Amino acid sequence: MHDIRAIRENPAAFDAALARRGNAPVSSNILSLDTDRRACIQATEAAQAEQNKASKLVGAAKAKGDEAEFDRLRALVSEKKVEMASLGEEAKAKDEALTDMLMGISNLPFDDTPDGADENDNVEVHRWGTPREFNFTPKEHFELAATAEGLDFETAGKISGSRFVIMSGAIARMHRALAQFMLDTHITENGLTETNTPVLVRDEAMRGTGQLPKFAEDSYQTTNGWWLIPTSEVTLTNIVSSLTVDETTLPHRFVAHSLCFRSEAGSAGRDTAGMLRQHQFEKVEMVSVTHPDHSRAELDRMTKCAEGILECLELPYRTMALCVGDMGFSARRTHDIEVWLPGQNSYREISSCSVCGDFQARRMNARFRPATGGKPEFLHTLNGSGLAIGRCLIGVLENGQQEDGSVAIPKVLQRYMGDATMINADGSLS
Repeated sequence: MHDIRAIRENPAAFDAALARRGNAPVSSNILSLDTDRRACIQATEAAQAEQNKASKLVGAAKAKGDEAEFDRLRALVSEKKVEMASLGEEAKAKDEALTDMLMGISNLPFDDTPDGADENDNVEVHRWGTPREFNFTPKEHFELAATAEGLDFETAGKISGSRFVIMSGAIARMHRALAQFMLDTHITENGLTETNTPVLVRDEAMRGTGQLPKFAEDSYQTTNGWWLIPTSEVTLTNIVSSLTVDETTLPHRFVAHSLCFRSEAGSAGRDTAGMLRQHQFEKVEMVSVTHPDHSRAELDRMTKCAEGILECLELPYRTMALCVGDMGFSARRTHDIEVWLPGQNSYREISSCSVCGDFQARRMNARFRPATGGKPEFLHTLNGSGLAIGRCLIGVLENGQQEDGSVAIPKVLQRYMGDATMINADGSLS
């Protein structure tokens, strides 16, 4: 959410920043509603003052025996009480309308966020590894002999519908191994705190990170009002909601492995084959909570944590700075990491790391207490995939495929898979 004071102080700059994201000017509407809201508050305060003054004079009029003045003052007190209640309701309604308006406006991009309309305008900032040259035509993950028994879309479809998969045998074990490897690396090498959080959350948690109210259709809601998390960014970030933490404890760096659920409402017809785009999937998610002065540097650190996983797995990738037109609602700058998939002959997103500034913290009322004293300030929050496990599995399978349909297991995963070095073409380990 945005700081109304900053909009009052420089509405032109606010509109100019939104224009970079293709949004129409809104500051005049915001400030008009804000002016009306403040006028209601001032009128309420004035009525309160008149009521208080009249209340003090009631007793004096009674003592003097001035019944006419006594009756007039009592009537005035009652009138102001009714007026205050009406003005208070009006002020509350305008305050809620202003909050709803601010809640629906996307975050403002950093100055170093590239301009552009869509993914074609994203800027490559880093590349690692050289795509392997095959002496045969590489296949997609679901076409490999090694995955014929281990990836069952048909049975999953019978049970749950499209965009679900049942994994079994060596494929399920590799999926689990990837999650374990990611967690171990982030905990022991990157200094993140392992966390296990719920996958069902309240409205307030989804509003705090920006999924609500604007993107409700992208997520699933239970009949009793809980939401299934689209990513554990929601739960990890909301750990600090409504808190005021000591500056000396910053930064807080969390990591969690969780199930994630997305309706994929806007992706009809896209990536329907295989397990690239599923309604249910697993991720290892990173969240950082920082001092405002350190959040931009934390984005680079988080990006390197995610990149490091791919380098250990020896998977070629590139890192893209998203342009303003392709960036998420809550982000000020985003780095997408794209893994090379030889079966598709293209790079595909496997991680998205974003810095949100104080945008989410304002929605959650999450602050820190400065070590030098003074008023509490809003925290800055960041989130990033470290990584999407299913997509990482795809990367390992496609980059490690052999001509006979078997798959070479990356060295860093072998200890998690009973020291096996291959998934054979029949799906067994050796």
